[in-house]
Amino acid sequence: MTDSTASVPAALLDAADITVVPLQVVIDGVPHREGVDLCPSALADAMRAGATVSTSQPGPDAFARVYARLAARGAREIVSVHLSSELSGTVTSAQIAAQTCGVPVHVVDSRTVGMGLGFAVLAAARAGAQTDASGGSGDAAARAALRCAASSEVLFAVDTLDHLRRGGRLGPVAAAVGAVLGLRPVLGVRDGRIEVVEKVRTSVRARERVIDASVEAVRRRSTAVAAVHHFDDPALGEEVARVIRDRCGAGLDDVHVAQISAVVGAHVGPGLVAVVVAER
Repeated sequence: MTDSTASVPAALLDAADITVVPLQVVIDGVPHREGVDLCPSALADAMRAGATVSTSQPGPDAFARVYARLAARGAREIVSVHLSSELSGTVTSAQIAAQTCGVPVHVVDSRTVGMGLGFAVLAAARAGAQTDASGGSGDAAARAALRCAASSEVLFAVDTLDHLRRGGRLGPVAAAVGAVLGLRPVLGVRDGRIEVVEKVRTSVRARERVIDASVEAVRRRSTAVAAVHHFDDPALGEEVARVIRDRCGAGLDDVHVAQISAVVGAHVGPGLVAVVVAER
């Protein structure tokens, strides 16, 4: 299982039988569970209209209910893979709930987000299916998630740093790159935190550098899989994916195009282009 910030396309979730715990987005004081009663497109519309937006993680009770449901369905062990503890307290909620579960729960801090997390939980699901057939334990699945997450690179560009700065996900020095110097940074997730990877002059160049660096990341791997995230701009996502496919050729196993989760979207704002590359 994982949380909604993994942004895994529904078809992949269904095929791997992965359970998702939703995080919350609060719009003008009204809470919504993403993927349940809020989609990213509705959030993007609200943000463009000037709504006040914040986010919150699920509490331990939410995790405890899901763990109990999975145990009642026959789960002997649960592997619970979540977004970086540097960005959210979701992992802490999962760890607290795990202490009261009737079956062993392996809580994994992926130290990443988006499909960096998504590829990790998919790797855990594959490993879990293999070890289940051979009588193995959830430890192997948890280790597979950690290996995949550690192999991933997450690079992205946004139209404005204001949302990240207001949400506390970007330090004041990094935020000043855009606000004071007028630069457009290429951002990445490094050791669980959002950092400036490179500084360029325009939004167009920032997107180009995200693509360039992602192609380089694919070429450094013997086999790679990638995902392109957008926030309510599927045409942009498809175009970026096409360019990456064309430039990487046979060196890239697959490129998924996925709308970023509403919770992540609340912190980056419309205009996001993100690419995740991981070992296959």
